[in-house]
Amino acid sequence: MHKKSGTPFFKKGEFLLNRIYEILKSIRPLNYVMLTVAGIINGFGITVFLTPVKLYDSGISGTAMLLSQITPEWLSLSVFLILLNIPLFVYGLKKQGAVFTFSAIYTVMVYSVVAWLITDVLPVDVSIASPLAGTDLLLCALFGGVISGMGSGIAIRFGGAMDGIEVMAVIFAKKLGLSVGTFVMMYNVILYIICGFVIESWILPLYSIVTYGAALKTIDYIVDGLQRSKATFIVTDCHEKICMALQEEFGCGMTVIDAKGWYSGKERKVVYFVVNRFQIMKMKDIVQTIDPFAYITLSEVADIFSANPEK
Repeated sequence: MHKKSGTPFFKKGEFLLNRIYEILKSIRPLNYVMLTVAGIINGFGITVFLTPVKLYDSGISGTAMLLSQITPEWLSLSVFLILLNIPLFVYGLKKQGAVFTFSAIYTVMVYSVVAWLITDVLPVDVSIASPLAGTDLLLCALFGGVISGMGSGIAIRFGGAMDGIEVMAVIFAKKLGLSVGTFVMMYNVILYIICGFVIESWILPLYSIVTYGAALKTIDYIVDGLQRSKATFIVTDCHEKICMALQEEFGCGMTVIDAKGWYSGKERKVVYFVVNRFQIMKMKDIVQTIDPFAYITLSEVADIFSANPEK
């Protein structure tokens, strides 16, 4: 009886160890070096240019900045970044996968530590003005947006994320009939309106929109297709293996189309499916590992409609 009652616990422990082993096995040192760099860059941009003049970043980062201003001093930006972001990443674990969740949490932790070091440890005064741009709101908005956008773009490029609102968007946007970009934009508009009412001024929220625009454009340069999903066409001789691997990794359906090479006259298959921007690099790795000669094209998808929204 004792042995039977302990079996489920043993199986759960074994499953957990296997998942941890899979995550560790999939870790690429270069990715985590770049995620560390991304967190440092983002923390620098936010704390040196935005927080000194009380401008707001977008998403959860901007929410954390607002909350840190209206709560006791010990509830700092770093504390709110962890409290708000990590639960969202954990909530999106099933949708985004363990590797992405671990990478995103790691990136946010680096961002939080750097923000804490700059504001509370290093001999840099960021309490009333930017050390580099003074109190010039336009300079702070532009450079803060560009630098934080670089950090976010690098994080996405190397398999992580800097902000939990993007995970929320991937999970909930489709259910609400919105694109990921529209969901994020609506969240930020609401955030800036709340900021205006809380501080009883619209100057800083309006300049924060400049910050958001600069960051958005910067991320767009680093990660092609920031706002939209990607329609993927894969011309391959190994469509069955590729489809099985992609389904196992992403849990999504796909369409296989018969095709014929014009020059060679050879019968081929084209695999079509849609990925979000967090999945592009992983998809490329899977396909090229199975078929190094596969031909892959990506195109932007503005909207996705399905008869069954749960699919």
